[in-house]
Amino acid sequence: MVAEDGKSFVKRDTLKKIEAKIQSLWKEHDVYRAKSREKPPKPGEKFFGNFPFPYMNGFLHLGHAFSLSKLEFSARYHRLRGANVLFPFGFHGTGMPIKASADKIAQEIQQFGHPPIFPINEEDPVNQEEVEDANAGAPLETKFKGKKSKAASKSSGQAYQWEIMRSLGLSDSEIFKFCEPSEWLSFFPPLAMEDLKAFGLACDWSRSFITTDRNPYFDKFVRWLMRKLKDEDKIVKAKRYTIYSPMDGQPCADHDRAIGEGVQPQEYTIIKMEVAIPFPSKLGVLEGRKVFLAAATLRPETMYGQTNAWVLPNGRYGAFEVNETDVFILTQRAARNLAYQGFSRIPEKPSCLIELTGYDLIGLPLKSPLARHQIIYALPMLTIVADKGTGIVTSVPGDAPDDYMALHDLKSKPAFRNKYGVKDEWVMPFEIVPIINVPEFGDKAAEKVCGDLKIKSLNEKEKLAEAKRLTYLKGFTEGTLLVGEFAGRRVQEAKSWIRSKLMEEGNAIMYSEPEKHVVSRSGDECVVAQTEQWYISYGEPEWKKLAEECLSSMNLYSEVTRHGFEHTLSWLNQWACSRSFGLGTRIPWDEKYLVESLSDSTLYMAYYTVAHFLHDGDMYGDSNTSGVIPEQMTDECLVRISSRII
Repeated sequence: MVAEDGKSFVKRDTLKKIEAKIQSLWKEHDVYRAKSREKPPKPGEKFFGNFPFPYMNGFLHLGHAFSLSKLEFSARYHRLRGANVLFPFGFHGTGMPIKASADKIAQEIQQFGHPPIFPINEEDPVNQEEVEDANAGAPLETKFKGKKSKAASKSSGQAYQWEIMRSLGLSDSEIFKFCEPSEWLSFFPPLAMEDLKAFGLACDWSRSFITTDRNPYFDKFVRWLMRKLKDEDKIVKAKRYTIYSPMDGQPCADHDRAIGEGVQPQEYTIIKMEVAIPFPSKLGVLEGRKVFLAAATLRPETMYGQTNAWVLPNGRYGAFEVNETDVFILTQRAARNLAYQGFSRIPEKPSCLIELTGYDLIGLPLKSPLARHQIIYALPMLTIVADKGTGIVTSVPGDAPDDYMALHDLKSKPAFRNKYGVKDEWVMPFEIVPIINVPEFGDKAAEKVCGDLKIKSLNEKEKLAEAKRLTYLKGFTEGTLLVGEFAGRRVQEAKSWIRSKLMEEGNAIMYSEPEKHVVSRSGDECVVAQTEQWYISYGEPEWKKLAEECLSSMNLYSEVTRHGFEHTLSWLNQWACSRSFGLGTRIPWDEKYLVESLSDSTLYMAYYTVAHFLHDGDMYGDSNTSGVIPEQMTDECLVRISSRII
């Protein structure tokens, strides 16, 4: 073949003909079908290669081929050296992405017609700054991710799902069918298989399957696995804090997120700083209620040293009903999180009585628990980050470098006080309260470290970060409390006691929020909710010990890989295994829930060893090649099978 520009493709075309001929021979002779041998294999005489089955919400791409090439090379190498190679391949449909995309298409038809006519010049809903910052600052040795963020790789540049489907080469009449989630499972997996065959994948296609109840045999396998775990008390129902999508109405695990993979709930203590009466006119509509500035802190044990509260002058706040009598002043974002944690008069719906700015709060007289002063005041701080905590910050200048420098600025700069209407009596009488003795820094650690580092203002962010690191690390690990009923105790011992005491006396509550910005694949900003659901207890001591022993005996060929597994085992405790939205297998004893998309994928490798007997290459299990129907796949049958393969 010769192109118009005169270039010849004879060599390429010859190679393609050879490729097609050889692939035809592979298929004719079924050369990659794995067969058991008469005698058990000796070490080195078998090789089982597994590739994480790709998700079927689109076509495969070069990234799949690149990753797969490593396993492809290994499988062929071991086959050449005479090993009996088992290299199967499956397809994943469990979870929320397909259902969410199908729902988007249906919504777009309802809103814009069929075929839809979209507004012109709509912006891409994925914020590029958020994409780039989704995992900013994450240590590489514990994240184990590619350089491109998950959000960046998932975003396509199109604002609408219909446009995404068009970009895949689908016609409008074809796209309409994708309103039904089942269409995704029917359309993409066979095409993925054809692409992999064209790639020349040296795998045993007789063992292929797709997850979800679309394959009734695999569905039976997952149901058995879940029942077995529950019978062994490895699955429990409990309430806990979890990242949650209000739009989807369910927890949002890593694989359900467009932005924020790896983000966990961050736990705070909210200190209830009661606004003293009489209220200023701006808060007049709140008369008769108990009104609190809700200050989020990670250091409740330092509340003995409070001198004031901090607010962001141009920050946007609201007065939100917590219950029939109490009102919290905080940011709308924090109120939304609290509403899903049981702290809203209307469950899951923040109820804002009045909107406020930080300027409205400056000068509020406060009665704060554990503070030495009967009344302290709300003062301006310009470095508060509104998307962390509640937007209200307690000030402990003896322990916190930021607080020390901010209070120092207010005291030493009359013009600064005048700019924000700060009266002298709100700030000048309040001195550092020594609360913790740190051997290296004394009882005013923040003042000492700021002086040593020659910090002059809050603008010296790098120096302040170092000062904070030094004072917090030394104070927590080596510090001793000087005040209160736990005086003489080490800080790290007293922290939980003081926190519990504050909550028992009604002066504080527990609060949690995502440690970074999280967006679900449905485009919803996630919160932390206290949800009751089914969990797999991976952190159960005896079970965890078995996993650690197994890991220690494995040859992983890389210390980085070993560190990744060890890190995961260190934090993995209760894993939410149930979902109320998406596709998958139903929880057998609680069928309003689906099995979560990683929990049906823990032992699918074992299913490959019997899949060819049950449906011999029919990934959907529609052809009854074995004579065994799905209903015959009872627990007793699967126990018998598993005793031989697991």
